[in-house]
Amino acid sequence: MMHDPSHPGEVIKHDCIEASQLTVTDAADGLGVSRKALSELINCKSGVSPDMAIRLEKAGWGTADTWLRMQMQFDLWQARKKSGKLKVKRFEEAVHA
Repeated sequence: MMHDPSHPGEVIKHDCIEASQLTVTDAADGLGVSRKALSELINCKSGVSPDMAIRLEKAGWGTADTWLRMQMQFDLWQARKKSGKLKVKRFEEAVHA
């Protein structure tokens, strides 16, 4: 199990945008998204959508599958940290006749 995975936006900021020496504006233009949308993603205020994952893949920055898996791992980690507050009844295993 992963421990405290990075938000995909952090990875995009450092490994894609900064590594390519792009401004956020230039990266957003190249990806065909608004600067606001990209800024929210790289500042961890939004997540990688399937559409964004495909845009990143077309830009040559990894595969859509990898971005979506990274987002899912991050989201699941966040949900597990809050799971103690969930009120859930455990069901007994079904008895097969």
